[in-house]
Amino acid sequence: MALPLPPSILATRDLRTAEFEKSPTESLLRVYAWMHLARATDNRILDLFRQGLIRGTVTGGQGNEGVAVPLALLADKAIDVVSFSHRGLGGHMVWSGHLCDQLNQYFANAGSPTRAREGNIHHGDPANRSLPMISHLGIMVSNVCGATDSQRRLGRPAVGFAFFGDGSSSTGDVHEALNLASLLSLPIVFVIENNGYAYSTPVSEQFAAGTELWRRAAGYGMEGFAVDATEVAATTRTFAAAIDKVRATSRPILIEAHTLRLRGHAAYDTGDYLKPGESEANFARDSLPKLRAQLAAQLGAARLEAVDRELGEFLEACVKISLATPRPDPAGMEADLFAPPAAPIAWQPTPATPESLNLAQALNHGLRKILTERPESLVLGQDIATYGGAFKVTEGLLKDFGRPRVFNTPLAESACTGYAIGLALNEHRPIAEFQFADFVTEATTQVALNAATMHFRSGAACPLVLRLPCGGGLTFGSFHSQELESFLLAMPGLKALYPSTPQDAFNALLAAYEDNNPVLLFEHKALYRRGRAPVVWDPHYRDVWTPKQLRAGDYATFVTYGEMTHLAGEACDYFAAEYESTFDLFDLRALAPLKLEAIAASVRRTGRLIVLHEGRRTHGFGAELVAQLVGENFAAFKAAPLRIAALDLPVPFAPELEQAFRPTKEKIIDAIAAWMG
Repeated sequence: MALPLPPSILATRDLRTAEFEKSPTESLLRVYAWMHLARATDNRILDLFRQGLIRGTVTGGQGNEGVAVPLALLADKAIDVVSFSHRGLGGHMVWSGHLCDQLNQYFANAGSPTRAREGNIHHGDPANRSLPMISHLGIMVSNVCGATDSQRRLGRPAVGFAFFGDGSSSTGDVHEALNLASLLSLPIVFVIENNGYAYSTPVSEQFAAGTELWRRAAGYGMEGFAVDATEVAATTRTFAAAIDKVRATSRPILIEAHTLRLRGHAAYDTGDYLKPGESEANFARDSLPKLRAQLAAQLGAARLEAVDRELGEFLEACVKISLATPRPDPAGMEADLFAPPAAPIAWQPTPATPESLNLAQALNHGLRKILTERPESLVLGQDIATYGGAFKVTEGLLKDFGRPRVFNTPLAESACTGYAIGLALNEHRPIAEFQFADFVTEATTQVALNAATMHFRSGAACPLVLRLPCGGGLTFGSFHSQELESFLLAMPGLKALYPSTPQDAFNALLAAYEDNNPVLLFEHKALYRRGRAPVVWDPHYRDVWTPKQLRAGDYATFVTYGEMTHLAGEACDYFAAEYESTFDLFDLRALAPLKLEAIAASVRRTGRLIVLHEGRRTHGFGAELVAQLVGENFAAFKAAPLRIAALDLPVPFAPELEQAFRPTKEKIIDAIAAWMG
């Protein structure tokens, strides 16, 4: 079905400072047209929701059009970056796409930009650098920082626009991102849409009396100011000057835009928390009728009526098409969890001769190879530059590749991960090191709910490697020793590798780097310097995504990964010598996606299964392995599977306690012997 042709006044989606100064009235008429269409569409969506034709819920931008629309028109949509809030329908309309696309998103039909996998205004347009939002407010701000920095690194004079509300300005992610943007001198226009309420909580219950949010800018070494977004002409002029300044100086600015609560937080919000007379006062200050009256006085009422009529007819034609668009087809959802495989990188076949390296050195060699051969690569993390990382894996990289490619980040795991996501969404492929895997909990939303879901909900690839030094046995205590693979991989959309040898670590880094999805690279700290082994260029490095059989036997199938691989090998040798019993031993290597075909074939042959992992037993990763292998091969089993894991406790500190907590060679042997008996 052919889409309705937009009215001519919507043909131009841009507004430049010079044009505004030369023809302010005609420029403001363009601003008005987009604002009017946004308001009319928001109101029509609310009507359709109340009729049951739109499901879930809807959030409206009524009262916020005077912020989102002028900024979107003033932005350079060919290079700039944005993430609108859930009040930014008008901004989405201006930035890209057809009105039918926006409506289809709300109808969650087959024409939805997210293929009906995301709700109402969460879509964005990653291909045009409009980054999709998530409901965890404040999270997208750092994504804008990363994507904008990526544009600047590529030589494009982009500006980023990061929108958030007065409520989300309290979140840690916003403060982390403001600090990061100032530290890295990123050209970001941060916009606080302050309508006086976070859902129903008034600003008087969010901040100390008299707080002016824009004044926080000084604490981060950036300029800040406030605007009255109900005065569209003055605000547009101020926005234009601010954007030009940010583009020229590459310094961030914080703008507190005072908007109005004309509708509730969402469709079901009655707004009964408003003070008596507050709603009427807000409507009296509404920017849209004020701007219309100003333009009618200058251009004549007839012209404004003609614009309104043409926009109304266009909206109704689009509603009719969206109502007739088919419902979505669930086929293919599972196949779309991960981005399609990237073309294999044409790596140089180096090192051509084997080098004797420990696992930390193998990772360092892998990082050097990537930085040397791939100009889009970046390495970032806490203390990874001059110091070389907590475990010296990045030692010497700063000296050889320079700070633009290898750089320290602030102690702000969430925003720095969000920054890396933004880089990954815009032609870079960052490798981020967490000082300890335990600290990834500070970035759980960015990792598990943002990066992991990105392709499924938006179609955008997010090629990001997160290095996680993990595991115990080194007397580091509960906050520096955990195995978090089960915790993280409960969330769909993440891939994970866990090498146990220097060669596999080298291969895993290359395989993770070229993948188009977020990849967790678990690195057991006890393996960093546990002996050396030959490392050489391996043209079959992508085989690290499949399990590796280390021993052959017939009594049972033994599955493990990470440091436990070495203990399992010692246990296998013991049972071969003392019991004359042999096992098929598999190093899993890839924890997600799981490829268990070879292991399942072994289970069908041996009829017995042993699963060993360092993490806690209850809800541990071994439970998933047992469930899959038993569920699909139940008839082949001669005995109940054996799971060997750590105790269900926080990781204790003292060496005696930690030894009792985690699997050891002796405990593994005792458990298997009792099971065999």
